[in-house]
Amino acid sequence: MNVLVIGLSHRTAPVRLLERVALTGDALNKLLSDALASEHVAEVTVLSTCNRVEVYAVVDKFHGGLADLSEVLCRHTAIGLEQLRPHLYVHYEDRAVQHLFSVACGLDSMVVGESQILGQVRAALAVAQDQGGAGRVLNELVQRALRVGKRARTETGIDRAGRSLVSVGLGRARATLDGLAGRKALVVGAGSMSALAATVLAEEGLAELVVANRTYSRAQRLATGLGGRAIRMEQVEAALPEADLVVSCTGATELVLDAATLRAAADVRGGATQFLLDLALPRDIDPVAAELPGVTLVDLESLADADSENGVPAEVEAVRRIVAAEVAAFAAGQRANQIAPTVVALRTMADDVVNAEMLRLEGKLPDLSARERAEIAKTVKRVVDKLMHGPTVRVKELASGPDGETYTAALRELFNLDRNAVEAVMSADLTDDVLGDLEGGAS
Repeated sequence: MNVLVIGLSHRTAPVRLLERVALTGDALNKLLSDALASEHVAEVTVLSTCNRVEVYAVVDKFHGGLADLSEVLCRHTAIGLEQLRPHLYVHYEDRAVQHLFSVACGLDSMVVGESQILGQVRAALAVAQDQGGAGRVLNELVQRALRVGKRARTETGIDRAGRSLVSVGLGRARATLDGLAGRKALVVGAGSMSALAATVLAEEGLAELVVANRTYSRAQRLATGLGGRAIRMEQVEAALPEADLVVSCTGATELVLDAATLRAAADVRGGATQFLLDLALPRDIDPVAAELPGVTLVDLESLADADSENGVPAEVEAVRRIVAAEVAAFAAGQRANQIAPTVVALRTMADDVVNAEMLRLEGKLPDLSARERAEIAKTVKRVVDKLMHGPTVRVKELASGPDGETYTAALRELFNLDRNAVEAVMSADLTDDVLGDLEGGAS
C-alpha cells in the first residue's frame, strides 16, 4: 500500500495563500481527473477546506507520484512550485495514514477537536468515488479514518479542547477593553463557536449583547436565550460603530466586514477602543482593521499560536494514543492482506492438483460410480485442506508483522508459485473475509 499525501494547511501556510489554493466544484473535479490520469497515480482523493488542501493518492513510486501530484496541484491552483514548496508537507505510507487519522480526529485543526472535519473528510471521499478516484485502498483507508475520528470523540473530550481558543480570545478582549462589564458586544454568526462566545459574554455584565445571523430565526433563538437582541445581517454595518467588542464566526466564503465598512465604523467611533475577534476560516474580518485607530484585531492564527504555548491538553494526548494504536492496527491488517493473493494462488494450485489426480484416477478406474468418484474427490480435497490450513493461518499471522513480505516471498518460493498467477489474483478485491473462507475449508 503506497499511500502518499501532499498538502498545505494553516500550520504551514498563511491564510491568504490558503484562500488562493482552496478548490471546490468543477475545479476540484478537474484536479481529481488530471491527478488520476497521471502516470504514477492509481487512486486519488482531495480534501479541500478553508484551512487545508491535501491530495491523498495511491502511487506506484514515491518520487514519480510526488512529481505528478505536485505538478497537478500547481497547475490547478495557478501557483508555481517555488512559491508553494516552502509551505508543502509530504507523508508516505504509515506516516500518511497517521496524518489522515490525526486530521479526522481534529488534532490538526486550527480549532482542536472540531467535528466539522469529519463531514469534510466524508464529502471528499464521496466526490472521489463519484469521479472514480477512490479504489479499494483509499475507500478502506478513509472509512477507517472516519471510524477513528468517531472513536476519538466518543472516548475522549477532544471536542472540548478547542474551546480554549474562545476563552483566550475573550481574555484578550477583557485586557484590551479594561473589562467587559458595561460594554456593548456584537456577535456575528449563530454557529457553535459564536454561540459559545455569546454564552460567555452574557455572563460578563454587558450593557448590550447583539446577535446577527443570515438566518434571522437562529439569531433570535440565541439572543433571546441570553437576554440579548437579534438583528439581520444587513443591519450589521449600522450596529458596528456602537460595539466595543465584535466576535465574528460565520461560514461565509467572502469577508463579512470589509475594509470600507470597518473604516466607516472607526471614523464614527473617533478612535475609541474597539476589539475585533475573528474566529472564522476563511476569515470574516478584513485584516486592514488592525491598522485602524483604536482597533485591535485578533484572529484564529494568533489564537492558535497562543494556545499552543499553554501546553498540550490531556485530551490531545489521549487522542494521540488512539491514533498511534489505530495506525499500527491498520498497518498490520494491510500487511496481512498482502498475503491473500499468494494464499489464493496456492489454493488454486492445490485445487488443480486435486482435479488432475481425480482425472488420472478416473482413467485407471473407469468403473467407479458417480457417487464413489464424488466421495473420493471430497476426501482428497479435505485432506489437502487440512494439510494447508495450519501453514495458511500461520503465514497470515507472520505476514502482519514488519517483515511480512519476507514470509510472503518464502511461501511463493517454497511452492514454486507462478508470479503471474499471483499478480492476476492481486487485481481482485480480496478481503479478510475471502481469506477466512479459504482457511475455513479445514473444518
